[in-house]
Amino acid sequence: MILDGGLSNALAARGHDLSDELWTASLLKDEPGEIAEVHRAYYEAGAEVATTSSYQASVAGFERGGLTRAEAESLVRRSVTLARDVRDELATAERPLLVAASVGPYGAVLADGSEYRGRYGLTAARLRDFHLPRLELLVEAGPDLLAVETVPDLDEAAVLVPLLEELGVPAWVSYSCEGLRTRAGQPLEEAFAVVAGSVSVVAAGVNCCRPADVLPALEVARAVTGKPGVAYPNTGQGWDTGTHTWRGSASFDTSLAPAWVAAGATYVGGCCQVSPADIAELAAVLHR
Repeated sequence: MILDGGLSNALAARGHDLSDELWTASLLKDEPGEIAEVHRAYYEAGAEVATTSSYQASVAGFERGGLTRAEAESLVRRSVTLARDVRDELATAERPLLVAASVGPYGAVLADGSEYRGRYGLTAARLRDFHLPRLELLVEAGPDLLAVETVPDLDEAAVLVPLLEELGVPAWVSYSCEGLRTRAGQPLEEAFAVVAGSVSVVAAGVNCCRPADVLPALEVARAVTGKPGVAYPNTGQGWDTGTHTWRGSASFDTSLAPAWVAAGATYVGGCCQVSPADIAELAAVLHR
């Protein structure tokens, strides 16, 4: 299935300032219709899965912005219902569409690039207390599956996977990697072993990594888990946490995608800086 691309760059291209610590989630309150339009653009470009705007959303983050707990919880659920409404409008019997509720790592809500480092210094209990309430809100809103994404650290995955089992909702788990290691430096063999026995994890792979890192990571994921693969790299540029900008040359190349599918990837798309036009080209390449 074809995934969408970057939500943030698509919103920025529509003229939105995403410098707030809530990033794309800031528009859930202020301009939810704009998020819906980006979901529409990706579906119309050929994506079959819309990933919600909940990656950096948290109840605590919305509360810091002055909202009540009830209002904050409503906005987390809204991230799913916005995508569901667009899905329901565009889906047909011949072209079923899905909504994946984005579950970003703890580091994402810190808005300091921690999701590219991991090693937060938190106990497993603290991570569980952070993730479970948000997972419950997202599940209540009725996504088709969860996208547990950009996980930098196998210790965080070891907290998330049992929560997914408790909730009984299908999910993919994708690590952010550097070569054949997680961003926290652990071997991918060890990282994928965390999800190998999970019933709820229906696919495993990598996202928001360099395109060149995808194929070797998928080969490890398949060897360790035997599960379908997930592959949605960024454009190959690096995130500058000081300036909040992407630096370097883009290397997203849709001609790489058939090899990812051959290596077991069932869900293929793009992450940061990958546009609707890129997804349209990807869909054309994979659906020839």
